[in-house]
Amino acid sequence: MNPAVVPVDPTLAITLPTALDGSGGTNRAHGPHKQIAADTDVEAVRLWLAEYAASPHTLRSYRKEAVRLLLWATQTLGKPLSSLTREDFLLYERFLVAPTGDWADPELPRRGRTRRLFDGPLSERSQHQVLGILSGMLTYLVSAGYLAGNPLALRRRRTTSGKRSRRVERYLDHALWNHVLASVEQWPRLTERDEQHYERSRWLIRLLYHAALRVSEAAHAKAADFYQRRGKWWLHVVGKGGAEGEVPVSDALLSEFSRYRIFHGLPPVPSANEAGPAVMSIAGDDTRHLTPAAVYLIVKEVFRRAANALESTNPAGAATLHRASTHWLRHSAASHQADAGTDLRFIQKNLRHASIETTGIYLHAEDDRRHAETVGEADRSVPIDTAETTSSSLGPT
Repeated sequence: MNPAVVPVDPTLAITLPTALDGSGGTNRAHGPHKQIAADTDVEAVRLWLAEYAASPHTLRSYRKEAVRLLLWATQTLGKPLSSLTREDFLLYERFLVAPTGDWADPELPRRGRTRRLFDGPLSERSQHQVLGILSGMLTYLVSAGYLAGNPLALRRRRTTSGKRSRRVERYLDHALWNHVLASVEQWPRLTERDEQHYERSRWLIRLLYHAALRVSEAAHAKAADFYQRRGKWWLHVVGKGGAEGEVPVSDALLSEFSRYRIFHGLPPVPSANEAGPAVMSIAGDDTRHLTPAAVYLIVKEVFRRAANALESTNPAGAATLHRASTHWLRHSAASHQADAGTDLRFIQKNLRHASIETTGIYLHAEDDRRHAETVGEADRSVPIDTAETTSSSLGPT
């Protein structure tokens, strides 16, 4: 079986050979206190995933990692998930660094039933995240009485003491963001559909940026989530794990929302009982929401077109835009708010971060100022022509 050709859907409908379904796994628990009725690995993993049914973004991420591991274990090692040992997971960690063959074949699509499962090597951060998700899954299955132990519990924990603090890098600086906005205005609008696509795309990227939304939050946002309180506009957001939050809506964003609605023949501002989505289908269908995948693809197209327009004059900027995705707009919003001097506590609330330490990674301005003043001071202290003259006149010592 081609490892990249997998029948995957929201119910984890993958079929494994009976000999590898985990019913006889060597790490299966055989105690009297089993908490679930599942007797195969797929059934057990499906129950674990069901715990996240109310969090679509988390569910998609967790299901992806479960599918990757199930297929890698059965097709590469010839073992069911419930027979994996710590040694096996060490091999999987090496595999994540450099997935090969059909696992990461660029000729295969990114989505669908015949998609590739990897886009390429995973970064150190992504590897850590993957193993954290899988360890959580195994811990759940141990608690459920399905597995006897969690091999990843033996993994050496990373120490954070003395770890170098880093700033987030996946964001657009002000110049690149302004270029993206200007680039969209150059899109051809020769047909009605061109015009519809243009209006939706320009509205979507502004919504993601100004409200610092995650892709799933933008996809599921309703028009009625925009509301007024004490004369100020706010956006009600349902985020990770169903957590609710409120984001201030600027006059600029409200104006863009009004423009988008007027284009589709709607009142400038929504009513409290309006059921339609904040971002509609290309023709303005207000009866259904976009999928997160559709939001992702629209934004990627915006970045791709902007990158292409920059290739000849700014190759580095073009390369950045080719890498950028929806989440970069959220990072950009936070970074730009921090650059403008917005109180870190307010940025934390705007991004709905549980910890203000997480929000702190967006503080670039102080680093920029320190770099400029340090380098500028060095440059001012020894002019280039003076340094060259001094060096040539000293001779050997």
